[in-house]
Amino acid sequence: MNSTINNQIALFQERNQNRGRLLVSCPDQPGIVSAISKFLFSYNANIIESSQYSTNPEGGTFFIRIEFECPQLKEKAKDMEQQFTQIAEEFSMDWTFTHVYKVKKTAIFVSKELHCLLELLWEWQSGDLMTDIALVISNHEEARDIVEGLNIPFYYIPANKDIREQVEEKQLHLLKEYDIDLIILARYMQILTPAFVEANPKKIINIHHSFLPAFIGARPYEQAFNRGVKLIGATSHYVTNDLDEGPIIEQDINRVDHRDDVDSLKKIGRSIERSVLARAVKWHLEDRIIVHQNKTIVF
Repeated sequence: MNSTINNQIALFQERNQNRGRLLVSCPDQPGIVSAISKFLFSYNANIIESSQYSTNPEGGTFFIRIEFECPQLKEKAKDMEQQFTQIAEEFSMDWTFTHVYKVKKTAIFVSKELHCLLELLWEWQSGDLMTDIALVISNHEEARDIVEGLNIPFYYIPANKDIREQVEEKQLHLLKEYDIDLIILARYMQILTPAFVEANPKKIINIHHSFLPAFIGARPYEQAFNRGVKLIGATSHYVTNDLDEGPIIEQDINRVDHRDDVDSLKKIGRSIERSVLARAVKWHLEDRIIVHQNKTIVF
């Protein structure tokens, strides 16, 4: 990692050493917000941002994301989490505390098309994507010079369906070695095995080059052209073992018409793919997403 990025991360960590985030989902009932607020107040924490949503006030599911500032958070964190379990049990909560100064470590997987990778690298260099890009893994060599030019480790691991398990064994070893928090599939054109996905639940974000659920699978732009669509889009989602059917994080579209051939659709689509993936990754890094069944709540 170059010195500029190191300085950005160090400054971010210094500014956010006492900043925490709490994500909660539970059955909706009166008193949830009050209990959480009183708990944070008991540790002299100040709520900076709070967003909440209920699927149905009567018998639905309640979701909340709170970002707070707490003096000496590092020293208090363990005790806070232990004490919060009492509230969590009372309200049957699924919950996570995260510490903003702990910058998440990411691995990017890419194949030949580099536009999504380049967008992520640009956002990262500019400080708008606060993460430690620990490594890039590719089944092609096209990205090597760009990645290594930024002092990011690059691993070329040829992959195809016949050697998939051996390839993923190497990949999983690297992910463990670098202690990776998030895997980004930036147009990585390989299907992951169930074992790989199960080893990284809710930790793999993909970009699919269509507006799902339309045109699942391979060659979606060709499918869209043959169908004569007037809108094309891109979808970023968490990866599950159901191909292109994981919880959707972000989508966008652009208008096209009968003048656009397949190459034109791909060119227009690449721009959409880049921005959609970057937004989805940023929201994950900022702990703005709660996965509920096969949907997401994005605050």
